[in-house]
Amino acid sequence: MSTRYGFGKQVALAFDQAIERVTAELQKEGFGVLTDIDVSATVKKKLDEDMPPYRILGACNPKLAHQAMTAEPSIGLLLPCNVVVRQDAVGAVFVEFMDPAAVLQLVDNPKIEPLAATVRGKLERVMQAL
Repeated sequence: MSTRYGFGKQVALAFDQAIERVTAELQKEGFGVLTDIDVSATVKKKLDEDMPPYRILGACNPKLAHQAMTAEPSIGLLLPCNVVVRQDAVGAVFVEFMDPAAVLQLVDNPKIEPLAATVRGKLERVMQAL
């Protein structure tokens, strides 16, 4: 599965297992999870609407983020890399990754392109490990 702004796949894991596994695989590639937004819980609390489990993990590789911010100080507007773990109405679980190459095309700085390619490669390895 892919879009112009991301890529991902369906995984043969339960939702909570997918969260644990993607977090562990991100760590192997030097990423930490800075934010964890439980969208379904927020929708329930704020709108009293039910929806399948849906979480947005804000992943960051500090070394690469620092290099990007040094080259382009305002790039923090495009960070961290979002990873979505979601379950559909029939119970299938998906893990999807923001494509840093697509997002960083917005930045007109040649120093950013190789960093985006490096980040994308790391995220692709995480996806393949799931």
